[in-house]
Amino acid sequence: MMSILSRLASAKLTLLGMVGLAIGAGLGYENPSETSDWFLAVPLLFLSLNLCAAILTKRAINRRPGLLVFHLGLLALCVLVAVGRLTFFDARIEMTQGTAFDPQLLSIVKQGPLHSAGLEELVFIQGPYTVSYAARLKRGPTRSHVLIPEGDGTMREEVVGDDTPLLLGGYRFYTSFNKGFGAIVTWLPDGGEPMTGTIHMPSYPLFDYKQANSWAPPGGEEVKLWLRLDTGIDLEKSWVLDGEKSEGILIVTAGDNRQELSQGEEIKLVTGRLRFDQLTTWMGYKVFYDPTLVWLFWASVIAVLGLSVHYWMKFSRLPMKVIGTPRKHPGQ
Repeated sequence: MMSILSRLASAKLTLLGMVGLAIGAGLGYENPSETSDWFLAVPLLFLSLNLCAAILTKRAINRRPGLLVFHLGLLALCVLVAVGRLTFFDARIEMTQGTAFDPQLLSIVKQGPLHSAGLEELVFIQGPYTVSYAARLKRGPTRSHVLIPEGDGTMREEVVGDDTPLLLGGYRFYTSFNKGFGAIVTWLPDGGEPMTGTIHMPSYPLFDYKQANSWAPPGGEEVKLWLRLDTGIDLEKSWVLDGEKSEGILIVTAGDNRQELSQGEEIKLVTGRLRFDQLTTWMGYKVFYDPTLVWLFWASVIAVLGLSVHYWMKFSRLPMKVIGTPRKHPGQ
C-alpha cells in the first residue's frame, strides 16, 4: 500500500498534473462557453490525489506541523476548486416590477455538469428600483427593492445592488447595468378573451433614443412600438433614475396608422384593439451559484497560517549571529 502511495506522490506526476491544469486553463480562457469544466476539474482532482499521497508518505511534510497544515489547506483548495467548477451556475434574467421570479425566464451563461437545480424553490417579487448617476451619466449605486415571503404570511423587503446580492438557497442575485422600461399592454381581440403582458424596451439610459420594440398580435401583422419617456435625465448634473417618477407615451405604428397612447388609451388594429395600460420598469440580474466560496476562504486562511507557523518555527531555531566586531577607540 505504501509503495503505491509513494508512486502516486511522485514529483513527475505533480508536473504532469500541472501541465494538464495549464492546458485546461488555456482552453477555458480561449473558449469559456464551449470548453467543458472537466478540463479543469480532472487535473485538479489528479493533483489532489498526488498531494494527498505526498502528505501521507513524505516525512518532510507530515512530521512538521506547520508544513502539514499548509499542505492540508492546499489539498482542500484543490478539491474545492474542482467541486466548484463542476457545480457552479451562471445566468442572467430580466424581471418586471411586480412580478415573481420565474426560473423559466433565465438565460443560462454556463453551468457545471454536476449542478443540481434548486431554482424552482426560490420565491421573491421584484419591486421598484432607483439608480444614482453623477454628471455625464456615470453610474453610481443601484438600489433594487425585492419582497420575500416569510413563513408567517408576511413579506420581508431587501435592497439588492451591484455588490450587495440577494442570497436565496445558495444563489446570489446581483443587479446589473441592464435595466429599463416596459409597457404593460392588453390585447382585446375581436371575439376572444383579453390577454395582458409586458413588452420590454432596450436598456435605459444606454439606449435613451432607441426605446423601440415590435410585437405581432395573434393572427395579425407586426406593429412597431416606441416609448417616449420623461425621466428627468440630465447629462450635466447628478440624476436619479426612478421609474416611480417617470412618465411615458406609447407610440404604436401599424402600417400607415400611427397613434400616440397615454395610459388607458387604445388603438384599433385589424383583428382587435391594443390598450396601453401602464408604464413599468424591469431590472436585469446576474445569477451566480458556487457552494464552495465560503470554504475556499477558510481553506486559504488555514494554508497561509500553516505556512506562517512553519517559517516562524524554522527561523526561530536559527542561532543569532553577530555581524562584525566592536572597534576599540584609541587610548583603550
